[in-house]
Amino acid sequence: MKNWRFVISSRWFGYLALVVGFAIGCVFLSQWQFDRREEAAAEVARVSANWEAEPQQLSSVMPELSAFDINNKWLPVAVSGEYLASDQLLVRGRPYSGQPGFEVLVPFELNSGRVIIVDRGWVPAGNAQDEPDMVPAPPAGQIDLVMRLKPSEPTVQGRSAPEGQVATIHLETVAGILDRSIYTGGYGLIESESPGVADSPLPYPKPLLDEGAHLSYAFQWVAFGILAFIGLGWAVRQEYRLINEADPAERERAEKRMKKVQDRGPTDAEIEDAILDA
Repeated sequence: MKNWRFVISSRWFGYLALVVGFAIGCVFLSQWQFDRREEAAAEVARVSANWEAEPQQLSSVMPELSAFDINNKWLPVAVSGEYLASDQLLVRGRPYSGQPGFEVLVPFELNSGRVIIVDRGWVPAGNAQDEPDMVPAPPAGQIDLVMRLKPSEPTVQGRSAPEGQVATIHLETVAGILDRSIYTGGYGLIESESPGVADSPLPYPKPLLDEGAHLSYAFQWVAFGILAFIGLGWAVRQEYRLINEADPAERERAEKRMKKVQDRGPTDAEIEDAILDA
C-alpha cells in the first residue's frame, strides 16, 4: 500500500476536486437537457392536441385580456370584426427558410369591441432598405377570421426597433405603441380569413413534431462525468507505474504488457507508418 502514498498529496487532491467539480457540472447540464426535453415533449403534445381541433370561441378560451392558458397554444378560434389597418406594425428580425424578413401585426377589432393582435404572416426584407419593399394590405370591412392562439413573447434586453416596428411580439409594448386596450395575454396567428385578398403575407407552417436531441445530449453529459473519473484513475495508474518501474513485480507486469503488444502484431497505423518511412 505504501507504493500508493503519492496519491495522498495536495496535487492529487486538487485533481480529484477538479474532476468532482466537472462531474457536478455535467450532472447539472444533463438535468438541464432533460428539462429541455420535457418542455419540447410538452410542446409537441400541445401541437398534436390543438392543431386539428375545431375552432373555438375566443371569449370561452381567453375570457380576460391579460391572461393566457398555455394549454390553449395553437388552438384555433373563430372571430368576426374589422382590421385596424392604420395601426399595422412590423416585427423585425424574423427569418424564414434562411431569408431575413418581418412578421406583419394588425390589430383586429372584434364585434364585441375588444381588440386582439393578429399576426398575418411573413414578408421578406427589402432589397435596398431594412424594411419590406411591400406589405400586402389586409381586407377591409367585416371579416370572419380563424386564427391560432399564441402567448405574448418576452422582451429582449438591448434589442430596439424603429418607428412602426417592434423587436418582439411583447403585447404590453404593442399596447403602449398603439395607445389602446388590447389582449395582452395572447395574440392570433392567422389561419384563414373571409373574404380574403389576392396578395397576403406568407403564413407560417405547422411546427415540426420533433423533441430534438435533448435526450441524447443529456446522456452524453452523464457519460462525460463518468469518463472524467475513468481518466483520473488512468492518470493515477500511469504515475504509479512510473514511480514503481524499478519494483520487480511492476517490471514483471510491464514485460507481460509488452509481450501482449508484440504478440498481437503491428497495427494498421504502424504498417502505414512503416510503408511511409520506407
